[in-house]
Amino acid sequence: MKKEEKTQLIESLTEQLKGASSFYLTDTSTLNAATTSRLRRTCFKKNVQLRVVKNSLLQKAMERTGKSFEEFYPVLTGPTSIMFCEVANEPARLIKEFRKAAPKPSLKGAYVEECIYLGDNQLDVLINVKSKFELLGDLIGLLQSPTKNVMSALQSGSNKLAGIVKTLSEKPE
Repeated sequence: MKKEEKTQLIESLTEQLKGASSFYLTDTSTLNAATTSRLRRTCFKKNVQLRVVKNSLLQKAMERTGKSFEEFYPVLTGPTSIMFCEVANEPARLIKEFRKAAPKPSLKGAYVEECIYLGDNQLDVLINVKSKFELLGDLIGLLQSPTKNVMSALQSGSNKLAGIVKTLSEKPE
């Protein structure tokens, strides 16, 4: 790879890392071509971008972002693939599901909403992380709940009151 190509790759990775709210570093080594192809198709279906990168180039890109990614540097050994995603826990679910048929990919680390997770043992934690949209939905649901309860009580109260008035008006004197 020529120096110009490396520079372009580093710049491209830097921009992706700057704009990403979540990404996962994985090890996909020892996967044969058919399994790797199936992984790529699964990633595409789940709207996860999978890129195989050289560790040295990825580290240079991380250094240029201005964010503190130093905790990732020790895990940048061996083959590394990076998964970019919009939904924070989608790659974790994808990895867990994919591992039912293949031994890898294994999780090296993840960056989710400015938090760093290291090691494959964090996979279950990452699956349970809610996305920003899920949290907003929960918050809106909680805010709407008291209003719905009041409206429900008022509507049921008017039906009861109308029923009582009708019963009283039909009652012979």
